[in-house]
Amino acid sequence: MKTQWTRALAAAGAALVLGACTADPAAITTVGTGGVAPTTRAPHPVGVQDPAVVPGASAAAPASCDPRASLRPSGALPPPGQMPAGSSMARIVQRGRLIVGVDQNTYLFGYRDPATGELSGFDIDIAHQIARALFGDPDRIQFRTISSADRIPVVRSGEVDLVVRTMTMTCERAEQVAFSTEYFTAGQRVLVSRDSTARGLSDLGGKKVCAAAGSTSIRTIATAASKPVPVSVVDWTDCLVLLQQGEVAAISTDDAILAGLAAQDPNTRVVGPRITEEPYGVAISRDAPDLVQFVNGVLQTLREDGTWSQLYGKWLQELGAAPAPPTARYRN
Repeated sequence: MKTQWTRALAAAGAALVLGACTADPAAITTVGTGGVAPTTRAPHPVGVQDPAVVPGASAAAPASCDPRASLRPSGALPPPGQMPAGSSMARIVQRGRLIVGVDQNTYLFGYRDPATGELSGFDIDIAHQIARALFGDPDRIQFRTISSADRIPVVRSGEVDLVVRTMTMTCERAEQVAFSTEYFTAGQRVLVSRDSTARGLSDLGGKKVCAAAGSTSIRTIATAASKPVPVSVVDWTDCLVLLQQGEVAAISTDDAILAGLAAQDPNTRVVGPRITEEPYGVAISRDAPDLVQFVNGVLQTLREDGTWSQLYGKWLQELGAAPAPPTARYRN
């Protein structure tokens, strides 16, 4: 396992590469004419919406529910490779691989390690554990790298079996996809430059604050009483690029994601208390309740046999000492 310092350097390199790869060429240079000196500004990430239009920011909330409550596992997990006939799991095993939507730009949870070219992180290893339970082989898996905004569409279209991508379970989202039990608890906070005097969203009225499109975070920014200006991007590292360029005053999202961004740039810091609580779940098709139950059985095994704590220690030490795994809640 890499040291934290090595991982941080690797992730920083990834962020720099991302900033270069997603630059908008038209935004780089303006050539001067008539004796006027040319002007140059830093490359701008592709897909920035400034200000962001946040769908549903003023819409009524859906009917109340317990977004953490999921389906109870139906007994012991079947042996790997021996899934019940006709089940969603049997179809996956017959195909020969599990297809999972993940991130490749969120350090600590899902990122492409430039030293190996492999996808790494806490979410990635959760997906590997589900593949292990299905096949007996954690590598019988096909990753699809997706954006925050893609998470629900790829599940609903059947392009993936699961999404494991720092996805907050909400009542609104539960109307479109099913969720596993909670496998991680985060909370929205704010990341600023070290010289900033801001201590939270309440200090950022009228200032630009960045979050990923399709996230719960961008809606929290758009509806904040202090009225910051929401700016949306495709990936979280694009927010870091904009903060480094001085294009935004802050980034606001889950503290777990912010810790990864801060590890990539020591000139930033996380400030303020948690604004929200963000329970992460695995997203699964509502048409596959047996797969939801199976995944919940895997997650319960990880809680009980110490694997969850081992994965936390492997990837998330920057967040502090390992807490107890989130307790499973069931609807039945």
